[in-house]
Amino acid sequence: MNAAREFIARIKFNEDGLVPVITQDSVSKEVLMMAWMNADAVRLTIDTGIGTYFSRSRNRIWVKGEESGNGQLVRSLRADCDGDTLLMIVDQSGPACHTGSPTCFFDQGIVK
Repeated sequence: MNAAREFIARIKFNEDGLVPVITQDSVSKEVLMMAWMNADAVRLTIDTGIGTYFSRSRNRIWVKGEESGNGQLVRSLRADCDGDTLLMIVDQSGPACHTGSPTCFFDQGIVK
């Protein structure tokens, strides 16, 4: 079994076959977005080095930037200690959020 298959085999996908992935900028360390991956999206991300996700609303694989041109070059993909959440470190090209914001986490709540 190759390394990618072994990595995917250790991931604990939910009942829908998905795992959450937090995407972080490699330079600024800012959290850019949270999305979902299925096993195929994980494999494609590893094989291509490009951020690839599963869209629940479109019910299909999507490559970040396929419409906007704001893609992600993957520097690392890691699973947490439980194997039920992924962390992807990327070089982001352009804004990460579909709203045009650099990050999807711009709506600030309570700050102390």
